[in-house]
Amino acid sequence: MNKIPTMFERDWNGDRSRVLNQIHAGCEWVAAGEGIATRKIDGTCVMVRDGRLYKRRELRDGDVYPVGFEKVGYDDETKKTVGWVPVGDGPEDKYHREAFNPGTPDGTYELVGPKVQGNPEHYESNSLVSHQETGVFEDAPRTYEELKAWMVGRDIEGIVFHHPDGRMAKIKLRDFGIKRGQVAI
Repeated sequence: MNKIPTMFERDWNGDRSRVLNQIHAGCEWVAAGEGIATRKIDGTCVMVRDGRLYKRRELRDGDVYPVGFEKVGYDDETKKTVGWVPVGDGPEDKYHREAFNPGTPDGTYELVGPKVQGNPEHYESNSLVSHQETGVFEDAPRTYEELKAWMVGRDIEGIVFHHPDGRMAKIKLRDFGIKRGQVAI
């Protein structure tokens, strides 16, 4: 899975953790009302392929590719290579293995659970959540100001917009400086 572009341009000359009121090149379709909005789940991206579990991995320029690394793409903005690594038998993959059922259909998922990313999704056990089943937000607005206001008070990481042709774009609460569940900014 390639890195999903953020819907709005980052403030590369100021606070890089924030976005500006300017559509990111290639994401104009979101502002035009195309595609659907789904909930972005806060966990760790994984993939099931042919009955095997892989974890997403980002490498900085100059990093050595780990054994079994499959390059998917390169992000010019962050200068990171994105790809997949097979989940192994080591302690760093313990929660991946706990969540995985060998009968899980091929696809991409988010690993969530008590020991994953601080468990902001409040799962009681380690689980894989399909990216295809995260819930649709039919009322999600498409402009900077409306999205920023809409996100206040929501207990979500953000939104992923899906175009019928496969393109995606994302926006997170933190891109606007909003914390999960924050009722005012």
